[in-house]
Amino acid sequence: MIIGILLAILAGSLVSLQNVFNSKVNQHISSWGTTSLVLGMGFAASLLIGLLFEGKRMFNLVNMQPWYWISGIIGVGVVICLVQALKRLEPTFSISIVMTSQLGFALLWDSMGWLGLEKVPFRPNQLIGVLVIIAGIVVFKTGGSFGRENRKQKQN
Repeated sequence: MIIGILLAILAGSLVSLQNVFNSKVNQHISSWGTTSLVLGMGFAASLLIGLLFEGKRMFNLVNMQPWYWISGIIGVGVVICLVQALKRLEPTFSISIVMTSQLGFALLWDSMGWLGLEKVPFRPNQLIGVLVIIAGIVVFKTGGSFGRENRKQKQN
């Protein structure tokens, strides 16, 4: 379990790092160019590393459902949406929303047993956890601006 937690933390840090780089690339080329570059380089890297570690076994796709192949297309949506969000919002705010959205939708899909997932019983404390995270993002984003506004009004 500890290794799983550490890997999840590493994945989160890498996603945040990737978004910073994507944002910088997007300042120089279009969003579609950024998406193509990011996914193209990811394809090349994963192909090379996969061949090194797994060889031909990497292409053993027996018994795989054909609709699983759309994952790559979903990846295009992920990158293009993140690049656009980063353009319009601060990186920390964007990533906070993305992670909360991931958690909320994972809770929905697990609870409903959709997409071939084993149905996990929904518990209200899970929803409360997501709502607490959303409240934390609101506090983070407003960051005392309510207090500053009240002080300004009192001074006038």
